[in-house]
Amino acid sequence: MKLSWVGVVIAFGFLRVVIGFLDFNETELSFIEAYDYGVSKLNYSPLMVGLTLITSAGAKGAVCLDGTLPGYHWHRGYGSGANSWLIQLEGGGWCNNIRNCVYRKKTRRGSSRYMEKQIPFTGILSEKAEENPDFFNWNRVKLRYCDGASFTGDSENKAAQLQFRGQRIWLAAMEDLMSKGMRNAKQALLSGCSAGGLASILHCDEFRNILPRTSKVKCLSDAGLFLDAVDVSGGRTLRSMYSGVVRLQGVQHNLPHMCTTHHDPTSCFFPQNLIGNVQTPLFILNAAYDSWQIQSSIAPPSADPHGHWHDCRLNHAKCSASQIKLLQGFRIQMLNAIKGFSMSRQNGLFINSCFSHCQTERQDTWFAGNSPRIRNKAIATAVGDWYFDRAGVKVIDCPYPCDHSCHNLVFR
Repeated sequence: MKLSWVGVVIAFGFLRVVIGFLDFNETELSFIEAYDYGVSKLNYSPLMVGLTLITSAGAKGAVCLDGTLPGYHWHRGYGSGANSWLIQLEGGGWCNNIRNCVYRKKTRRGSSRYMEKQIPFTGILSEKAEENPDFFNWNRVKLRYCDGASFTGDSENKAAQLQFRGQRIWLAAMEDLMSKGMRNAKQALLSGCSAGGLASILHCDEFRNILPRTSKVKCLSDAGLFLDAVDVSGGRTLRSMYSGVVRLQGVQHNLPHMCTTHHDPTSCFFPQNLIGNVQTPLFILNAAYDSWQIQSSIAPPSADPHGHWHDCRLNHAKCSASQIKLLQGFRIQMLNAIKGFSMSRQNGLFINSCFSHCQTERQDTWFAGNSPRIRNKAIATAVGDWYFDRAGVKVIDCPYPCDHSCHNLVFR
């Protein structure tokens, strides 16, 4: 399938494709997860799926940050996929203090009032067999993210008029979908990108337990392997952020007990301390040089006041030898974090040496003629082989710069 490269105008600006990588403004990084079109074919018209608000959620206190109803987009399955369900948890960062949660509640990340009424279903959500060979005719659901704590918080701040109800939203959405046919699921896959990829790890066993024991249930985390990493100043920027999220939103009560009996609550928001105890088969898809983590965890401006990392964090081609060496160390840290996880036969793994973030919902990275590959296997093929037990899939790319199939993100 030959893919024609074009720019796509979407809500947050103009994105330009430049021979194998995507060119963003730096300020657009937080919107990577929303770039659902990926690189489109000329005249490509993706399926647009409408928003359904969960009307029963209000009585359960399962509301967005601003108190509005949560929602999802659902395209009904048919034929052999009529009783198969794919749940995709939306990503979009976190809010870790009152100020940025108040800001967030005035956006689609904190209120259904601002959510798009229709969104494109592409990549793993596509309805076309040639774009999504294994899941095209399943019931495909995108659960919108409007709590700011990966669907795990349960608290409130009355003074700021903030509701932190991610866990309740998760439960209300699952209950609603069960009533619409998911209780009869023969097959199910819980997936998610970025903050949604973390959520798919946190909720994986819960998802397994609400479905019939006879159902085939697995989980997929795309770009959700956030590491407890040291930043370029020697601090821990992401740990500091996660600590705020956990404390502010009452997350600790909903973290896996297997983790919290051995670690502090903040540590149990990091996937490296969770994945070893997930009982349900889990597939981890991640870029070894995750763009979001480079910009927001390893070399954020707050840790780089003199701007030594400014050019490198925007464009890996501008990194010095010493900076690349540090990023190679980050890759090694990622591989060490998944060593135990990869020993389990039921789990799957696809770690490619790309500078990217979220690869399942973009058509160009999920399944296309020139999509990223390891050992000539595209991401969609790898996930399908693992889910349907056609083959064991645990593939780890050689280090940068050996992979020429990457669709790297470059920021202006």
